[in-house]
Amino acid sequence: MRLIRGAVLLFAAAFTLGAQSPPILRPSPEFKIKSIDGSQVTLSSFRGKVVALLFVFTTCPHCQHASEVFTRLAAEYGPRGFQPIDVAFNTMANLYVRDFVKDHGVSYPVGYDTPENVMGYLGYSIMDRYVVPQIVWIDRKGNIRAQTPPMGNDDKMYQEQYWRSMIETLTKEPMSTTTPKTTTHRTTTAKKAP
Repeated sequence: MRLIRGAVLLFAAAFTLGAQSPPILRPSPEFKIKSIDGSQVTLSSFRGKVVALLFVFTTCPHCQHASEVFTRLAAEYGPRGFQPIDVAFNTMANLYVRDFVKDHGVSYPVGYDTPENVMGYLGYSIMDRYVVPQIVWIDRKGNIRAQTPPMGNDDKMYQEQYWRSMIETLTKEPMSTTTPKTTTHRTTTAKKAP
């Protein structure tokens, strides 16, 4: 009986800790965001900020609404180091980005890219089915901490309350100057100098 009670308490503690701070899923790969003026910005240039990377269709009502909410969140949490970024990837997105920004009052960076590049970043096959927006949460150190599932079958991840919780949690984390330990191991062969 004690063993069962101990296991339940251990599980509850692990669940509680996981709810307070999302796990590190993986380091964010580099991604180049194309701007309608022809310039590009790299995702790594935002290192030190908490980034919500939204992959959107400019014609999608859910994406439009999300971008409007993230504009409010950027105004509220920007001084604490929060940075949303939209990447439009619908057909001919480059032609629609300017109107998308204007019509929905988006006050943060909005760029575009190809579906192939976006799917590659997300780790999906171009043949996978998915919904939009796809949202990736990146911490100050450049690690992906949460990502919406391809088919969006986790409703809480699309709610403002969840977004605020992620911002609150991740902006409280310090920007560490030390390299975190990872679970991957590399084997290297070093030769000693004569």
